Amino acid sequence: MTRQQEQGQRQDVIGRAWADLVATARRTAADGLVVGTSGNVSVRVSTEDGELVLVTPSGVPYERLGTEAPLAVGLDGRQLLGELTPTSELPLHLEIYRATDAAAVVHTHAVHATAVSTLVTELPLIHYMAAALGGPVRVAPYALYGTDELAANMLRALADRTGCLLQNHGTVAYGASLDQAYDRTAQLEWMCRVWLTASSVPGHEPSLLSRAQVDEVRDKLRSYGQPR
Repeated sequence: MTRQQEQGQRQDVIGRAWADLVATARRTAADGLVVGTSGNVSVRVSTEDGELVLVTPSGVPYERLGTEAPLAVGLDGRQLLGELTPTSELPLHLEIYRATDAAAVVHTHAVHATAVSTLVTELPLIHYMAAALGGPVRVAPYALYGTDELAANMLRALADRTGCLLQNHGTVAYGASLDQAYDRTAQLEWMCRVWLTASSVPGHEPSLLSRAQVDEVRDKLRSYGQPR
């Protein structure tokens, strides 16, 4: 393969990944998980020249985000593609990629999840789908957005988990693909909504699952879905 062919192949890989990222970002807005320019999405891409992190830009509404102009940084945060400024939450995304094998990260300001983050330090085990995130979902202590402190708090909350809440802020979830990261985000928001709904009924306390029950589900989920 010639150098020109390699470059063309690299551009194709990046172009497809960027188009998928834009579609996922727009989906977070369409599904009500973000408002305005809040939230951000990223995806890791491996190329012959090394790993890139494609990430949404700062302050640009997703409907105005073009599919033809990728924005990418290296794992060191150095901007490699695009002219727009990366999201202010870049430290949060990079911390996940450096510490895990994540292929994609979704960060939102989902209403119910954000509300729960102000009430508890861990989402009560209201539903067995907590197992899909690795177990009880923790709340990372508050820190100013876009800071290394927030990224560090988040990483501790993500220990052995694939999703967490950020206190008075929102959600973070990662996965082996954009679809998986988005699905985990949506599941987390749904569980928060269920707990808030159940716990709001006067005179009643919602029944909760035990950690042993959630662990049992986690084991069963390993064989969930269609065989490869």
